[in-house]
Amino acid sequence: MSKVSKTIRTGLIGYGYAGKTFHAPLIRATPGLALSLVGSSRPEAVLAEFGEITVCSAAEAAIHPDVDLVVIASPNHTHYPLAASALRAGKDVVVDKPFTVTFAEARSLAEIAKEHGRMLSVFHNRRWESEVQATREVLWSGVLGVVSHYECHMDRYRPHVRQRWREDEGPGAGLWFDLGPHLLDQAMYLFGLPQSISASMATLRKGGKTDDWAHVQLNYESMRVILHASLLVSGGGPRSIVHGTRASWAKYGADVQETQLKEGMTPGGPGFGYDPDPGVLYDGETGERTEIPVPVGNQQMYYAQVRDTILGDQQSSIPTIDAIAVMAALETTFDSAQQGRVLPLPMTSSEVAQWRRAHPAL
Repeated sequence: MSKVSKTIRTGLIGYGYAGKTFHAPLIRATPGLALSLVGSSRPEAVLAEFGEITVCSAAEAAIHPDVDLVVIASPNHTHYPLAASALRAGKDVVVDKPFTVTFAEARSLAEIAKEHGRMLSVFHNRRWESEVQATREVLWSGVLGVVSHYECHMDRYRPHVRQRWREDEGPGAGLWFDLGPHLLDQAMYLFGLPQSISASMATLRKGGKTDDWAHVQLNYESMRVILHASLLVSGGGPRSIVHGTRASWAKYGADVQETQLKEGMTPGGPGFGYDPDPGVLYDGETGERTEIPVPVGNQQMYYAQVRDTILGDQQSSIPTIDAIAVMAALETTFDSAQQGRVLPLPMTSSEVAQWRRAHPAL
């Protein structure tokens, strides 16, 4: 594709929950991107939504000659083969999380993208949610002092096991494969690469076939990060909390964009991304409570930056090395839980150096 092209013809593979709720509306709302093709096993659902649009199989969509950018939102175990096919066909590629199902596959995709000179990125959309942006702002402000503890919960209440691939046995299934990439990416986005990881996972629901509870600790030199996910939590405490030597900060309530997208709201429209739940600052000396409004969430920025990266206007904010780092951490959490011990992050010194060059502020 010419770097001076004004419109990036985009093919979306997968029109399940992620494709329909996130990728399709965000792509269509981003100037310079045109959703021109969908690879899906449910053509009737796609045509009912879009009318005149090309619908084909996933394999055909990955190499279709009328597509410049391929977005992969199909089941997790298909991410690697579809992304590899698209890259070899000369396409730029976005992969929904998890990037792959193994660390080795992540490294392999990076090599294929480098060999063919294509952009390769992972859809870590939570970086543009109000909660994560608010956490980053309060960290940068210095109001907390020296931070010693960060904790984030992504809990849901789904006590009944459902018949779907995410809850059936198989590669890439389970709660932690679903939510772990989000939590691990935001932790490294905020604090950098951990020195070591420990994890515990369980299947607590009757009839469950995959993990539905996970508790992970990332160890840094002078701080600890706790990441937790469960399908048996109704209500609960704050989503995010940070403790420092001067103050603590907490954020209750989830970002609103997912709900708004499901309701058909247009990204960038009036009220889109506005989160009514403020962050709360607790002064360490006095205990005084101060509410702080949070930034407006804007996941569309991910695709705007993908567009600008393809057109050569900027470096990707989520480069391939970020996808590799998250997959290294994700695989380590499963290994730690299975072995019952603390494990180091299995990245090479070259990979660590590449990650640090991409994130000089961390």
